[in-house]
Amino acid sequence: MRLISFRHLLCGLALAGFVFAAAAQAAEAERDGYSYYTIGDLAKPRPEPVQPGLMLVGGGDWPYDAFRWFVARAGHGRIVILRASGNVEAQNEFFHDVGGITAAQTLVFSDRRAASDAEVLRIVREADGLFLAGGDQSNYVRFWKGTPLNAAIDAHVRAGKPIGGTSAGLAVLGAYAYGAMDGGSLTTTEALADPAGPAVTLVADFLHMPFLERVITDSHFDKRERQGRLITFLARLAQERQRSDLVGLGIDEYTALCIDGDGEGRVFSGNGGFAWLFRPQRAADVYAAGKPLSFRDVPATGIGTNGRLHLRDFRVEQPAFEARYDVEAGRLTRRTP
Repeated sequence: MRLISFRHLLCGLALAGFVFAAAAQAAEAERDGYSYYTIGDLAKPRPEPVQPGLMLVGGGDWPYDAFRWFVARAGHGRIVILRASGNVEAQNEFFHDVGGITAAQTLVFSDRRAASDAEVLRIVREADGLFLAGGDQSNYVRFWKGTPLNAAIDAHVRAGKPIGGTSAGLAVLGAYAYGAMDGGSLTTTEALADPAGPAVTLVADFLHMPFLERVITDSHFDKRERQGRLITFLARLAQERQRSDLVGLGIDEYTALCIDGDGEGRVFSGNGGFAWLFRPQRAADVYAAGKPLSFRDVPATGIGTNGRLHLRDFRVEQPAFEARYDVEAGRLTRRTP
């Protein structure tokens, strides 16, 4: 009886030590401004070579065929997930549902100082594929822009490794991004009513992706009726940057645009969604502080699963639809030829 009690005592002490160590580790992670999770075998070598690729996901459910494309581009190796909320949801989905990877790691940022942490930078540097999760993109801008992590993400892409993002993670992949820095999620009605106003918080010179040098992206696209919002972003950028060559890419939910190393993009979707291409190629008709937007005859092209988007010149093969949008004094209408 004493032996059993002694064993129980040893087990209790061991468990207490484990809990104390875990608590200390959590506290250390919190002091560093991030939390860390992992699944799989970090020591297992990557089975295949990596290849460049961009996976632009519109949010909501994951179209798994797109994620399998992404995993193959990562050589079926180690996926590192970057986020500023949540914890292990994405890494578990990568490992168990998408499958075919050696391991997944998650870094959840709660403070900007983590973007200079040596361990964080090592994990990102050793990633075979990087995935930016959804959430609030203003946190990504605040925590990452201009930091060593920002440089490490760009270096990952320059090294020919794939990167993907969904929802907020998609929003920051373009050369220009809606940063949501005002603390809200701008609607089409609000954007069109005051395109030069403080709620239209656009960010530049953050992440630098190949083939997206002239692009601003948007997510949850048709479901949340963001056509007018994206047109507003393009109008504002054309005014502020004095450029007529900027492009908007909206991605529907449960849909992804996957771009290979040659700039050839194809769409995967679980619900018949599209990638939406907007190319006004001119300035708005009326754009002024305190005035609603007027921007007539803005062309939009839908790319479905049978189409192809050539990102080098934004040529579309087999478009799913062509449309024209008119904005008149802040009111949006669609014309279908």
